[in-house]
Amino acid sequence: MSTNQKHPFKKLTIVFGTLLCLLVGFSAITFVGPLPESQAQTSGLLPSAPESFAPLVKKASPSVVYISTVKTVKGPGQIPFPFGPDSPFGDFFDRYFRDQIPRDFKQEALGTGFIIDKEGYILTNNHVVEKSDDIKVKLADGKEYEADIIGKDPKTDLALIKINPDQELTALPLGNSDEPEVGDWVVAIGNPFGLGNTVTAGIVSAKYRNIGAGAYDNFIQTDASINPGNSGGPLLNTKGEVIGINTLIYSQSGGNIGIGFAIPINMVKDLLPQLKEGKIVRGWLGVIIQEITSELKEKLDLKDENGALVADVPTGGPAEEAGIQRGDVIVSFDGQEIKSSKELPYLVASTPVGKTVTVEVVRDGKKISVKVKIGELKEGESGYPSAEEDKTAKLGMVVQEITPELARNFGLSEKSGLVVVQVDNGSPAAEAGIRSGDIILEVDRVTVKNLDDFNQKLGSYKAGDAILFLVKQQGNTFFLTVKVPK
Repeated sequence: MSTNQKHPFKKLTIVFGTLLCLLVGFSAITFVGPLPESQAQTSGLLPSAPESFAPLVKKASPSVVYISTVKTVKGPGQIPFPFGPDSPFGDFFDRYFRDQIPRDFKQEALGTGFIIDKEGYILTNNHVVEKSDDIKVKLADGKEYEADIIGKDPKTDLALIKINPDQELTALPLGNSDEPEVGDWVVAIGNPFGLGNTVTAGIVSAKYRNIGAGAYDNFIQTDASINPGNSGGPLLNTKGEVIGINTLIYSQSGGNIGIGFAIPINMVKDLLPQLKEGKIVRGWLGVIIQEITSELKEKLDLKDENGALVADVPTGGPAEEAGIQRGDVIVSFDGQEIKSSKELPYLVASTPVGKTVTVEVVRDGKKISVKVKIGELKEGESGYPSAEEDKTAKLGMVVQEITPELARNFGLSEKSGLVVVQVDNGSPAAEAGIRSGDIILEVDRVTVKNLDDFNQKLGSYKAGDAILFLVKQQGNTFFLTVKVPK
């Protein structure tokens, strides 16, 4: 019997399999075949997705420069001779150890910058050029120039440098960093790891990001790949305008993981005139502020958590002269609403010194307006004795009246009052932020001057209550809430 006779269904199976392959093949060809041109460039979900960034890159790249710096790093100095002057080991020490002593050495670093005008001004990060002995700028065409620092601002990590070119330069246009929305395309151009002209693309991941890097945090977050060497380079929108200066990345390994941060160009434009003058002058309100938590909102009887809570008003500052008080909540500054305490420092800093502004505060549930003349911010302005068991033990802290010995141990200038001498790890007090050496000024807006007042006040609370403390910590005062454990 033939093979087909022995297996009567085999032929049918082969035919069916062939048809199935043809159908699948036809389906696959139909699926992966070329789309109409309009569909190939965009999609229903991304109607504005660019076909290519190549035209933008060709236009912007000549304005991006690569910066190399050399700085002198001081060695620890001469190692003292460990033996006496007449020791027989002197020759031995000089022969084998003198040459091993670390000495001053030159350290090289790389970064990026971009040209902002034909005169040769270049913007970059301060950390790229600070403390440098020599700064060289390499243009996209390979020409190199020596550069000088014109102005720098460590607080915002900005620097303006200048070269004297013998050729015409092309400047990058500065855009508006408030315009991009989360999800918009962005392009970063820089010099990662010294590789030279490198282009990456991504989106705006977040705006107005505060990461605790400084008082004026207001970063644009992006997933466009940024690595060491990209610092100081431009973050561009799809028009080819600079909307930010790539500054830092979030990474535990040191490499890119898709979380990068750029200084908004609007902040840079505000500071640029002063950078060209070589000195940054900032406004000063004269308040110490803190964020309003849900506990503080409840204890201070506030309608919401918007605004900046005034924790202290330093003596002699503009705020004190204007009548702003501790416990006020600043809800508006010079016509701009304050939703978070993080918004206020930059607004104040960018206000011209000497300008009189209107500040709206909420005090005892009522909104009032005060006029404040902005001042100038100066550089540099932001085993213990046994204790008897008291009612603070349940909060995990020990409080004592200030004595000369306690004042000396904690470095206090105060001669009287209450000081925290011990805080237990993991206790409610520790979790609230109270530290040893803190001075207790108030309990629920009531001044306490001695242990009797303090313990009597604490005795009125029961388990689950939140206690509002006003403490002085390292020269600054803060409102803190501590919940009585159950």
